[in-house]
Amino acid sequence: MQMVDVTGKDKSARSAIAQGSVLTTAQVIEQIDSGQTAKGDVLAAARIAAIMAVKHTPDIIPLCHPIAIGGVKVELWTKDDKVEIAVAVKTADRTGVEMEALTAVCAAGLTVIDMIKGTDPEATIENVRVLEKKGGKTGDWQRTRA
Repeated sequence: MQMVDVTGKDKSARSAIAQGSVLTTAQVIEQIDSGQTAKGDVLAAARIAAIMAVKHTPDIIPLCHPIAIGGVKVELWTKDDKVEIAVAVKTADRTGVEMEALTAVCAAGLTVIDMIKGTDPEATIENVRVLEKKGGKTGDWQRTRA
């Protein structure tokens, strides 16, 4: 096992977008939307968790390179019985940011679950995936499967 040597790669603009969702109940979504959850603002806490996760991905994922993060955009929205999470990450470095985007979605999802588990202990994180990545040696890629 070894960390991939990226010193010979050129720095370039790179980005990735990942998405996932937390499946819960319509009752919990109503509580989130009205600000009536026991622990406070669920979406704000999840947004902060996502940003922190991007910054700490190399501390969590073995062999993941620490890179300079240029920007993070976190979007959270409620829909029926779900909290949808999308995270876009940008860098100008030697390796991509797919792992940072995925880690952020997971951390946001875990934060949502932590904040609603008293009301819905059956909440689950679902369908975490990279939607697209741009830049780097392999170029641009977009998900074609759901």
